[in-house]
Amino acid sequence: MKFDYDYIIIGSGFGGSVSALRLSEKGYKVLVIEKGKWFKAKDFPKTNWNLKKWLWIPALRFFGIMKLSIFRHVAVISGTGVGGGSLVYANTLPIPKKAFYTSGSWKQLADWEKELKPFYLEALRMLGAAPNPKLFDGDLALKELASEMGRSEYFERPNVAVYFGKEGETVKDPYFDGKGPDRTGCRFCGGCMTGCRYNAKNTLDKNYLWLAQLQGAEILAENEVFDVQVSGEGYRVLTKSSSSFFPKKKEFTTKGVIFSGGVLGTVKLLLKLKKSSLPNLSDKVGDEIRTNNETLISVSTKDHQKDLSKGVAIGSLLHTDDNSHLEIVRYSKGSGFWKLLHLPMTSGQNVVTRVFHIFGQLISSPLSWFRTYFINSWSRSTAVLLFMQSVDSTLKLKRNIFGWLSTGVSTGKKPTSDIPESKELTKRYSKIINGKATSFALESLAGIPTTAHILGGAVMGSDASTGVINSKNEVFNYQGLYVIDGAMISSNPGVNPSLSITAIAERAMSFIPGKQEVSKMSFSEPLQKSS
Repeated sequence: MKFDYDYIIIGSGFGGSVSALRLSEKGYKVLVIEKGKWFKAKDFPKTNWNLKKWLWIPALRFFGIMKLSIFRHVAVISGTGVGGGSLVYANTLPIPKKAFYTSGSWKQLADWEKELKPFYLEALRMLGAAPNPKLFDGDLALKELASEMGRSEYFERPNVAVYFGKEGETVKDPYFDGKGPDRTGCRFCGGCMTGCRYNAKNTLDKNYLWLAQLQGAEILAENEVFDVQVSGEGYRVLTKSSSSFFPKKKEFTTKGVIFSGGVLGTVKLLLKLKKSSLPNLSDKVGDEIRTNNETLISVSTKDHQKDLSKGVAIGSLLHTDDNSHLEIVRYSKGSGFWKLLHLPMTSGQNVVTRVFHIFGQLISSPLSWFRTYFINSWSRSTAVLLFMQSVDSTLKLKRNIFGWLSTGVSTGKKPTSDIPESKELTKRYSKIINGKATSFALESLAGIPTTAHILGGAVMGSDASTGVINSKNEVFNYQGLYVIDGAMISSNPGVNPSLSITAIAERAMSFIPGKQEVSKMSFSEPLQKSS
């Protein structure tokens, strides 16, 4: 049977980009379908007040790089655009601790720490990882906190996907023997999460996707897949425009499909397909959804001499104990939109108690809060404290009667922003910089945490009763289907998952033989089988 493509990849984030390059190198004809837009440096907003260029809300004709999704148990920040989450993430590339490899549904399937080690090294090379070379006001305050806690040796400058050449100087590709694009030295402006406008951030369109295109891979932007159907010995993939009032539909045939649309994209689509064209998908689809058990709390200093916007998005971190760490996050000068969604940090058993505490803080020092919200440059005076733990609990994603995603608790306690360790660290950091602490309104009012690290929903298992995919990322019961993105993560890494997604994707691709090898094999196996 003749197909339009050998593989179609749904999504261009870390898993999809790796798949595009490695399959193209193996001689396959590859199409990458991305819901978001193509972005060049000039297309990114100068500040996050430019909502049309920063947020993804198609109904309002906003076609930016970041999407905010609010559920009953968690609010999720995710990326859109060619390059996926790499366009909007904070660049950090940590390797998880041992607990990641020995817990969750995948723990018995392989010696993960040993198997992934070479793929982590390759991922670090491909993403241009380098330790942050400079510390600024927000980082120095964290270093002071580490000293106060007697944990100076646990303060570190993380590996980040940024080119640290001579500041502002453009050079020929320094990573791939001249095959990649020109790069420009980082200016430490703090604008990583609104899109790097200075060509310093190593986003996926500058490494994996760039090289994949040189190998012949095609990228179709502004299209969303709405159906995947079994067709002969392969599949039919149907798409529609994601940015048009009158969506045009397209149809492609392929031997294999890789789901790489991120958790919210992949799981939503798989849940839909299980009810229609792919009924033999595991009943575990949507289950074992995880976050990094995190909080995001902002601290705004009253010290006008400090500039907390300087640096890379995350330039320092502190391991506060064996299971937790704290990172300092920043936005570039002028990017103060988030303050509209913040309220004074508080906690309590119910909304009434929380509202009472919030008003108590506002009334007790009205002038100070007025300055925080209306006078100070929010990004210049504010450090965002990202606290993460490897402690595990899981949610379940479901489709409601309208076809929208909703959440329920699967195992353990529901996620909460009321983490005592986080609150204590915030108080200590606030004292160091003479600041006021605020958090997202949902966290302050209802204890609903916000995460940029939504994981799981199509986890690995020994069979279809324990997972959606096997240890090689193959979908149970459907030959030629794979899940390679955050949905495959099967335990809590406790750190930014981008590097782990990249490394696991590299491993998954290592099992797929080259096209010339495949041409010598027999394709007599049935399409639907138990992996």
